[in-house]
Amino acid sequence: MTEGNFVDYVKIHVASGKGGQGSAHLRREKYVAKGGPDGGDGGRGGHVVLKGNKNLWTLFHLKFKRHIRAEHGSSGGKQTSTGADGQDQYIEVPLGTVLRDTETQEILHEITEDGQEIIVAEGGKGGLGNSHFKSSKNQTPRYAQPGLEGEEKDITLELKILADVGLVGFPNAGKSTLLSVITAAKPKIADYEFTTLKPNLGIVEYRDYQTFVVADIPGIIEGAAEGKGIGHRFLRHIERNSTLLFLIPADARDIVKQYEILLDELRRYNPEMLDKDRLIAISKSDMLDEELKAELKAELDGNLNAPYLFISAVAQQGLVELKDKLWEMLNKQAV
Repeated sequence: MTEGNFVDYVKIHVASGKGGQGSAHLRREKYVAKGGPDGGDGGRGGHVVLKGNKNLWTLFHLKFKRHIRAEHGSSGGKQTSTGADGQDQYIEVPLGTVLRDTETQEILHEITEDGQEIIVAEGGKGGLGNSHFKSSKNQTPRYAQPGLEGEEKDITLELKILADVGLVGFPNAGKSTLLSVITAAKPKIADYEFTTLKPNLGIVEYRDYQTFVVADIPGIIEGAAEGKGIGHRFLRHIERNSTLLFLIPADARDIVKQYEILLDELRRYNPEMLDKDRLIAISKSDMLDEELKAELKAELDGNLNAPYLFISAVAQQGLVELKDKLWEMLNKQAV
């Protein structure tokens, strides 16, 4: 999937269908001069329904479809026949999609299961036909109910990626390079900050044909929790990852400080993020000889509150150990 096709935020105007008009028909047949009221009810207006689809990974198909309307219900007919319901309009979305009210920004629903359906805008109820209003005092009512209006609202759809592992790091830490090496994903890679502007997903093939999903997400910067840079657009994507892989380059000025800054941004955005399993990968470690590695280990031991290992995506060093450790962390609950 190209970066331009990854759409994780859309605003849509939805309108459900109006209920059909009830019929005020009076029965008239050859030998029945005054058959009384036999008007049927109007049909229900169509709903606008949000539906989860596990085969979708982006909201790109909704990028240019900003108005969605369901069908109106049909009017009732004679012989108390009910009008047809308006056709429902389905909006298929990837798992991990959050539905917000655009005006209030209130979260209304979340789609997390395949086939899950949520009515976003309810169709108007059909009007009652005149057959409902007959009585001993009024045996031939010549009126019926109109159908109720449907709902119209503006909604916002946000995608929070459902991946197993989220790559966390500053810009230019080597996340895209790592993803391109351990998966079949082909993210944009260059030697400048914010090369990755939107998330990339990759499937890691593990032993015995088993797999897990890794998301390379735009680099974090100080102040991301307040929305600086691409702040919230980045942070919401790692809310659902079960494991966080922190990538810090070996040539960083202070590895411990970088890790603490990343942790602090996650804590300020959502303290629950710190409850996730964490693994630190010191990238670009092919630049280190054994003596420098030993010095770095002495500095890191006791100062990092998470396991760490040295890797190099370019030199293919430590990648098997990385996969083994991630697989172990992802499946420790099943053991």
